[in-house]
This record gives sequence, C-alpha cells and structure tokens, in this order.
Amino acid sequence: MHASRLGLLILLVGLLAACRPAPLYHQEAFVFGTRVEVLIAGLPETAARPAAAAVLREFDRLHRSYHAWQPSELSELNAALAAGRPQVVTAEMAALLADAQRLALASEQLFDPGIGRLVSLWGFHADELPALLPDAGAIAAWRAARPSIADLQVDGFSVASRKRDVALDFGGYLKGVALDRAAAILKAQGVNNALLNIGGNVMALGSRNGQPWRVGIQHPRQPGPLATLELDDGEAIGTSGDYQRYFEVDGRRYCHVLDPRSAWPVAHTQALSVLITPRAAAGTLSDVASKPLFIAGGDWPRLARRLQVEHVLRVDEQGHLQVSNAMQRRLTYVGAQPAALEIVP
Repeated sequence: MHASRLGLLILLVGLLAACRPAPLYHQEAFVFGTRVEVLIAGLPETAARPAAAAVLREFDRLHRSYHAWQPSELSELNAALAAGRPQVVTAEMAALLADAQRLALASEQLFDPGIGRLVSLWGFHADELPALLPDAGAIAAWRAARPSIADLQVDGFSVASRKRDVALDFGGYLKGVALDRAAAILKAQGVNNALLNIGGNVMALGSRNGQPWRVGIQHPRQPGPLATLELDDGEAIGTSGDYQRYFEVDGRRYCHVLDPRSAWPVAHTQALSVLITPRAAAGTLSDVASKPLFIAGGDWPRLARRLQVEHVLRVDEQGHLQVSNAMQRRLTYVGAQPAALEIVP
C-alpha cells in the first residue's frame, strides 16, 4: 500500500546480454504504491506476455479491493467498524481476515493489521509524509484503547468488532498474499521459471535459464546491496527497513514500522530480512514475518522460532549485523564480511 524504496535489489547487471539465446521476459507496473516486476525465463514472448499480464491484473485487483484509505472493500469495512455495526464481506475478505488473525496471534500481535488508526495518526496514510509528530493525547488515547485485529469477530461472512477503534490496514500483509496468488497464476498458465518482485518482496519459481535467481539485500544506509543470495524454487524473501518510508523531526528518524505496544515507530532496527523456504503461503509469510521480528529487536531469535523462520538478517540501530546460522550460510557479502557481525545459533 505504501510507496517505498525497494528493500531488495534484483541483480540484472549483464543479465539480458548473457541470456540472449534463452529468452527472459520482463514486465513491470506501479501497484501497491511501489514498483512491481514479473520476470519469466525460458518462454517465448507470446507465451510469457499473457501470463505476466494476468499477474499484474490480479495485483491491481487486490490493490483496489483492499486499499486502506481510498474507497475500497476494506475502507467500507473500516467505516462499518467505526460506526459499531457489523458488515457482510466477501468470502475472500473473510478468509484473509481469519488468516491475518492467525498470523497476528503467532507473532504475539507485533504483526497486527488492526492498527490502521495508529498508522493514520502518524501520517503514513499519505503519499507525502507530514514530518510532524502526532498529537500526544491522541497517541495516549489509542494506547489506552489498544485496538487489534484480535478484536474482530468473524462469523461466516459477517464481521464485527468489540472496539470501534479497530481500523484495518493490509500494508504489511497484502504484498505477500499477492506473491502467492501470482505464483499460482503463473503455474496454472504453464510458467515454471519466474521471479516476482513487489517492492522488495520477492518470490522465485524454478530457475533463470538453468541458473538460480540471485537477489541482493539492500544496505539500509548505503546505495546498493549489503549482501546477495540465490533463491531456490518456491523460496521468498522480504525486508522491512527504516529507510523505506520515514520522516525526520529535529534530526530524529521516524519510520513507518510502528510498535503496537508503545504506539511509536521502531528506532532500534535499521533493517531486517527473512528468507522463507518452500512451503504453503511462503510469500505471505515473507511479507508478514519481517515486521514482528523488526519490532522485536534483540528478542527476534525467540520470535523467529515461534514463527518457524530460520533465515534472518538484522541490522541494528548502530549498523551491527545479527545473522542466523542458516541465513549466514546463504549470504555472499558485497565487499568484505562486516566486522560487526554476530551469528545467532
């Protein structure tokens, strides 16, 4: 939902020239407030073009259906919740709400799409950020109410809330859902080798003409990648960073990743990346998991185990790296391996 700099870099240097004999079809668009890309390998353009177009149509449909503050099915639901009345939703939305509630519970509510009102208080429901701190009284009132997606009651297709302050924002969830939808669409159309990129949330299918797809993890304070890695078939990677959407007041950075416990932006982490190995809904988990681990700070290893995420790279507020053993084995650092590096069992 939010415009952002890409958290991941697809490494295409020399790619087109190297792959002339085996075609690589590339189509992109601007959806979810960010640049999205579909790369399809090994098929002629006549077969790749309609498959990529079908993916982009689904991205656009999801974006329009679940936009948090422009007119959409989601904004209609938010209006009903604010008015204290139940709302009948589509089967798709009911399923998404149930899934998001499950993931929120697993993350100890650090991932919580029910904090849309807090996102709005901080000004992140806008293309241009205000560079202005929110009213302290409004933040205190939100903390006292502490609305959460857990307050939703989903009964079939009827949705109600125990608290009128609940407002849904799928900004940290929908891109991952879209990756999984895209993978299913491509496979249904006979595409077995592709790379999908939604603003830095990436999923790989198959290979790039016999070679693994390689991506880079953006350095949070320097141009270019901090490290690169190869993705196997069905793997997905996602990054949350304080450099994607933020504003500064009096020299302090306020990023769009909000801690529901304090109601303030996270300041102790610059970036956190997760790699999700092949499993059902790997794309969704790649989008979701990076947020609660980013918020958890030094407690991320415990929460990662709870979420069954083994591959994690964290850059703290000082620029020091913490890397899980499994992730360390997959990374190739750009330049020398960072000196301030802690490998976490």
